[in-house]
Amino acid sequence: MSLTYDALFIGGGWVQSAGATPITVVSASTEEVLGQVPEATRSDVDAAVGAARDAFDDPAGWSRWEPARRAEALERLADGLDKRAEEIALRVSGQNGMPIAVSRQLEAVFPATLLRYYAGMVRDRDPEERRPGLFGGTTLVRRDPIGVVAAIVPWNYPQTLASFKYAPALAAGCTVVIKPSPETMLDSYLLAEAVQEAGLPPGVVNIVTGGRDIGAYLVSHPRIDKVAFTGSTAAGRQIGEVCGRILRPVTLELGGKSAAIILDDADLDLATTAQSLFGATLLNNGQTCYLSTRVLVPRSRYAEIVDVFSGFVGGLNVGDALDPDTQIGPMVSAGHRQRVEGYIAQGRAGGARVTVGGGRPAQLEKGWFVEPTVLADVDNASVVAREEIFGPVLSLIGYTDVDEAVAIANDSEYGLGGSIWTSDPERAVAVARRVQTGTIGINNYLPDPTAPFGGVKASGLGRELGPEGLAAYEQLKSIYLDSPPSAN
Repeated sequence: MSLTYDALFIGGGWVQSAGATPITVVSASTEEVLGQVPEATRSDVDAAVGAARDAFDDPAGWSRWEPARRAEALERLADGLDKRAEEIALRVSGQNGMPIAVSRQLEAVFPATLLRYYAGMVRDRDPEERRPGLFGGTTLVRRDPIGVVAAIVPWNYPQTLASFKYAPALAAGCTVVIKPSPETMLDSYLLAEAVQEAGLPPGVVNIVTGGRDIGAYLVSHPRIDKVAFTGSTAAGRQIGEVCGRILRPVTLELGGKSAAIILDDADLDLATTAQSLFGATLLNNGQTCYLSTRVLVPRSRYAEIVDVFSGFVGGLNVGDALDPDTQIGPMVSAGHRQRVEGYIAQGRAGGARVTVGGGRPAQLEKGWFVEPTVLADVDNASVVAREEIFGPVLSLIGYTDVDEAVAIANDSEYGLGGSIWTSDPERAVAVARRVQTGTIGINNYLPDPTAPFGGVKASGLGRELGPEGLAAYEQLKSIYLDSPPSAN
């Protein structure tokens, strides 16, 4: 059944868009139309930002509420998302091809978890701290909400990555304007319904649907106080340039080309490690920014480990995203599939050996599928080792010793994720400390809400999650309460 929406969620209610052109959302698995939503115009963005501005500036409004009262509202919102969890999972998987088993674990669960986490963090927290000065005075250090936030959300984890932004922003007392990606807009209406049901004040959360032009207009809007963006490094650079020019705070979570370092003592028995390897290297059809898609393999075990990965990847179940048995679903769009296939062709042309996959599944006539693929004998200087493919493609690169492995891992413009695989946890931590990255896992990889998440180098600026994610939506004010002794 196709879903049709004809309004935008602005100011706590449903508002007819000023635009006349709808956005059509298509299934990645079947290529069938799933629904339509209105395409926002600049005047719609003005209205959404204005509603958020009014809600923030209201002397008795959201930003002035006691933290405990905001926490209660966030928990009501979490309850509303819980009620819609299954429908959220179905809509996300239908749109972007995420296997339903993954969306039920992440998209349907993570946002409510994060809302409750930040509600608990702020409920009893005093926004002010008194500090004795070095010169005899006392300073009151106050944390205030930063203001109106523009949250630009990608298609690969639309609900999870939206919550990375709105959960801490709302907990801090900010108001938000969310712009989802054109590929995944139907799920955003469920979020809007939950916001309305939770009784958040009008204008605290607003959602505008549109493409890059609308996103760019929102980023540069004069009444926005902060931008939070997840997406490509190229788009992040453009957003960073705009925000830098107008001195607007920005959080950028961008691309990655992370390395899985397989140490020479690693136990890769698939009976015990397959799930962890899958989560670290191929989760969500490879359409995950932090995945360890460069697999660094000791030359002393190279042939063996190539066989392990080829067997592992070749045995994955490829199919419709809504099938609970599917492990690898389709790419999000025909254009993105073409991009991934282009990289596989470049890998072959550059001397890489395709040990498994490399084409389209013959049994699947509809949908934008690519076979999960292993490229062996990859040089770290090659295109497939340098650029983010964002698909189910792993590049296996040989190394001689740990120093070379670390050097290869660090020889990248990116630094978002990574993983170390070994039977010696202490050795793994020692190696992990040497890798230039914002996050890294030991014999696994799974971001945790309590720890900061983000990248270094071309993988972004700032951090989300953890207390650091809350701090990103606050600004500090020092109030000097008494004067130091006179110099006279």
